[in-house]
Amino acid sequence: MSGIKIAPSILASDFARLGEEVRAITEAGADYIHVDVMDGHFVPNITIGPDIVKAIKPYSDRIFDVHLMISPVDLYIEAFAKAGADIITFHPEAGPHPHRTVQAIRQAGCKAGLSLNPATPLETLWPLLGDIDLVLVMSVNPGFGGQSFIESQLARIETIRKRIDAEGVNVELEVDGGINFETAPRAIAAGATVLVAGTATFKGGPSAYAQNIAALRGA
Repeated sequence: MSGIKIAPSILASDFARLGEEVRAITEAGADYIHVDVMDGHFVPNITIGPDIVKAIKPYSDRIFDVHLMISPVDLYIEAFAKAGADIITFHPEAGPHPHRTVQAIRQAGCKAGLSLNPATPLETLWPLLGDIDLVLVMSVNPGFGGQSFIESQLARIETIRKRIDAEGVNVELEVDGGINFETAPRAIAAGATVLVAGTATFKGGPSAYAQNIAALRGA
C-alpha cells in the first residue's frame, strides 16, 4: 500500500531535549508527531499533559497525533485541543458515551480517533466508523513503550481494513505497538496506513532518524 505515514512516538525520545527531538524527527521526514498521554489510572504509567504539547508545538509543523490513554477523557479534550492537538484519539473504555466524546473532539476543532486495545471487541468500533477520522489498533497492551508486537492483531487490522473499504469511509488505519523493521511490512500488508514507532524511530540518535523513518515507510 502506497502513501504510508510514519508517526514517531515521542515516548521513546530524549525527554531532556524534547523540543529538539521533535524538530529532528520533523526534519527527518516524520508525517505525524505521536504524543502518548498516560494518567497512571487508565494505564499503568504517567507521561505528559497539555502543557508539554503546547511547549513542543512550535518545534514542528506536522500533524500532532495525540493519543489519550486517560479516564475520564472528556474533561481534557478542550485542553489538548487548545495546546495544539490536530487529532485526538481516545479509548471507548475511557468514557460511558464514545459517540459523545467524538462529538466533543470535533467541536474542539480536532479530528477524532478511536483506539482499540488488543481485547476491545471490534463491535465497539462499527457504530462509530462513519463518524471518526482514524482507527488506532493497539498491537500491545497500552502503558509502556518497547513491548513486543501481539500477532493476533494482524487479523483484526485486516478485518478493519475490509470494513473501511466496504463502507467507503475516509478513515486512516493506524497501528501502534512493537512496530519495527520486521513487523512494519506485516502491518502494512494487513492494511495499515499509519505506523506509530517509538524505539524503531529514535534508535541511533538524530543522525539515524531519517534512515529509520525511510526504512519504516519503505517496508
